[in-house]
Amino acid sequence: MRQLHFQPIAGKTPDILDAILRTPEVASTGKEAKIIRLVCEELVVNVVDYAYPDREDGYLDVNIDKDDRAITIQLKDGGVPFNPLEREMPDTTIPLKERRIGGLGIFITIKKMDDVKYEYVNNENVLTIKKNLSNEE
Repeated sequence: MRQLHFQPIAGKTPDILDAILRTPEVASTGKEAKIIRLVCEELVVNVVDYAYPDREDGYLDVNIDKDDRAITIQLKDGGVPFNPLEREMPDTTIPLKERRIGGLGIFITIKKMDDVKYEYVNNENVLTIKKNLSNEE
């Protein structure tokens, strides 16, 4: 398992995302790489932008585990407790011009990942995503 720790995180979204995407585990996900990158970007942006609204420090721990069948990525932060899975999902049948802004990141995460779990443990938000791999390039 690869463990990454980022602190402070304010203003560091590109650096955090780059570090995650350059890990051998994520870089070797074959045809699933694009969706994993998109989902990671959405989740990192959410933590950096919203988890610590009253201060500019904060942290984000990322654990990545990959085997021949799947990649699992866990994001932990000590920010404001927030379960994104309880958020109302956007109605994608409404015309784009009439939709509310926001909510598509977690919607895409739920639709494209094979498993998404949230827990609040030891004063930390813990979001775990899993994507099954087809082992095709």
